[in-house]
Amino acid sequence: MPKELLRMEGITKVYPNGFMANKDVTLSVNEGEIHALIGENGAGKTTLMKILFGHENCQEGKIYIDGAETKIANPLDAIAKGVGMVHQHFMLVPNLTVTDNIMLGMEPGPGQIYDTKKATQMVQEAADKYQLGVDPNSLIRDLSVGYKQKVELLKALIRGARVLILDEPTAVLTPQETRELFVQLKLLREQGYGIIFISHKLEEVMELCDRCTVLRHGRVTGHGEIKDLNPALLSRMMVERDVVLEIEKEKSQPKDTILHVEKLNYVNDIGKRVLNDVTFGIRAGEVVGIAGVEGNGQTELSEIISGLLHRTDGKIQLNGTETEGKTIKQIRDLGLAHISEDRMKYGIAPNLSIRDNIASIYLENQKFKKGLFLNTRELNKFVDQCIEEFEIACTGSSSSVKFLSGGNIQKVIIAREFCSGANFILANQPTRGIDIGTTDLIRRLLVRYTREKGYGSLLISSDLNEIMEVSDRLLVMHKGKFVAQFTDLKKLTTDELGEYMLGVKTMTKEEMGDLF
Repeated sequence: MPKELLRMEGITKVYPNGFMANKDVTLSVNEGEIHALIGENGAGKTTLMKILFGHENCQEGKIYIDGAETKIANPLDAIAKGVGMVHQHFMLVPNLTVTDNIMLGMEPGPGQIYDTKKATQMVQEAADKYQLGVDPNSLIRDLSVGYKQKVELLKALIRGARVLILDEPTAVLTPQETRELFVQLKLLREQGYGIIFISHKLEEVMELCDRCTVLRHGRVTGHGEIKDLNPALLSRMMVERDVVLEIEKEKSQPKDTILHVEKLNYVNDIGKRVLNDVTFGIRAGEVVGIAGVEGNGQTELSEIISGLLHRTDGKIQLNGTETEGKTIKQIRDLGLAHISEDRMKYGIAPNLSIRDNIASIYLENQKFKKGLFLNTRELNKFVDQCIEEFEIACTGSSSSVKFLSGGNIQKVIIAREFCSGANFILANQPTRGIDIGTTDLIRRLLVRYTREKGYGSLLISSDLNEIMEVSDRLLVMHKGKFVAQFTDLKKLTTDELGEYMLGVKTMTKEEMGDLF
């Protein structure tokens, strides 16, 4: 019988507003096991892991490590007791080296000298031991996403973690980087570590994990050996229905150009050229996807188009009007709907209600005016319709957005943007960290609005299956420029796409063809 490293027993968590995040949840992780924790957004996964890592407390339940009951008061306490966490959003300082990032918080006490040479040696030995292949002297800002993840993993291991929590670890990785991560995780399993693997990608769960626990509405709805399960059964446990993430769509028939980008350049504040003569167009009735390893210019391109960032030079026209010098609101008024990759920073006002978040862009809309005044009755009716149409799970429009799950927050944003009357949708990572049910909804809505309403849509996504499924044309960005274009996506494999994303392959201009 395998040794039980961790047991969370009867965990119940109720927030002050009365929301029950976890109800009588039990989860165990054995030595030498990769245990999947899956469920929709709002199912209680995040809260459960926050309790384990000391970010939250619970009203009921016990935690056992190595069979002994323990209390975890805060993250430092969790680390001291052998629990480490690799967050979805990396906790690294860009301008410091790998060694300095790993040693943060482990420096010698007052009066002692920080021995850089010894620290570097320590990191190198740990990297060799766990076969993580990191250079201790590299600056974090110069590293790829996959490399940064190795640093986060090493940071947890060097602190003595025996139970590792990995939150959506493959969300921003290429297929090649994902395979490399899986090799490393399997090695850790062989060395006796217990790993909690949180993911919405059921195919990864099936490939990597030994056992699985499924949460829905804060309760355990299923668990068992992976060998006894399948994706269809897991999806039913998660959402009470079968979910097939395949989009049936008719062939696009693009019309007039909505977005025209020509010779767009951007040099950042440290003098690095992030975008290099980027030229492309998007027409009404088509979804154009942009794939690329994170950090190759996709974010900057999105922020320049939306007005969040100012270009160095180049031309951008939206519905025939140049956007240079215009405010974010003026660009929106030209026909832009924007789904930001950072929904908490740019997508919502977390302290406001659902109603206020949806209504925020409609306050000057004549449809909701009564003379000089706002027609609150009609606006409230519209918000209620949005909540119903976009399946936002809430107690009412007056509910605060910050208490919603990530998936429902994204639905609030989608509802507001899709109903705005804009004809160009800029969707940057619209399903990142979102459960399988909401992901399916968002993808179908993006295709439907593009086809039925004649919108032009730009989809930037690190989910290769998503971008290949939803896009009509697919552009690949590497080091700030387009290196490939695919128009027949049925013939494209994720491995081939990954090679272009990593810069292993590049198309000539003739091979790429017309990017408009």
